[in-house]
Amino acid sequence: MAVLEHDGRVALVTGASRGIGRAIALRLGKSGARVICVSRSEASASQTVGEIVADGGSADPLVVDVGDMDAVKSACADVLSIYGAVDILVNCAGITRDNLLLRMDDSQWNEVLRTDLDSCFSWTRGLCRAMMQKRWGRIITIASVIALIGNAGQANYSAAKAGAIAFTKSVARELATRGITANAIAPGFIETDMTAALKESIREKILGQIPVNYFGTVDDVATAVEFLASDGARYITGVTLRVDGGMAMC
Repeated sequence: MAVLEHDGRVALVTGASRGIGRAIALRLGKSGARVICVSRSEASASQTVGEIVADGGSADPLVVDVGDMDAVKSACADVLSIYGAVDILVNCAGITRDNLLLRMDDSQWNEVLRTDLDSCFSWTRGLCRAMMQKRWGRIITIASVIALIGNAGQANYSAAKAGAIAFTKSVARELATRGITANAIAPGFIETDMTAALKESIREKILGQIPVNYFGTVDDVATAVEFLASDGARYITGVTLRVDGGMAMC
């Protein structure tokens, strides 16, 4: 088997309907994995599935609100009854509800923590036992460079993503002897619909903080996931890989 091939493996990607999650799902599908595309919307999940199938891959939609722990627990049971095990789990679903600390209400805090952090716990807990039985697994969580440097107006988001990184380190220690690796990826500013809508003055200010002087792409993140999910990354665990153009080292 070549280092980056995933033939016969089952991957589950949350937040697979758009942006980084969609790119990850497409990349894993292209490399041979059967991809379970998780989204809150049937239409958006099915669209990603359709793209994977059209490219010669194999995929299925799964409609779940990842912030609903009971729904995720039920979904994990259903997935395991159908597929037996998930080999590659990518916790990518995330939202932002930005506001300055003094103006941030409880719902803005709780919604982000529930979606961006609690969901990582729910999916990992629900799927890791089957990985342990197979003695092989890859758990990859998409964090953010904001977890490392902070950002005004994003106390909820930075706390959730920093928690996801700490969670990943503990999971890596717990599961290492069972052939399972757990790593996080911290993307910087990536070209998405959100960054495309930024005013030019704001884009220039952000670019001034990025040594390579350009925004990354969703494929930059997908490439990192593809590698960390591979056999070639078997000796890498508990790591937070920055895909940020050098931003967090400034």
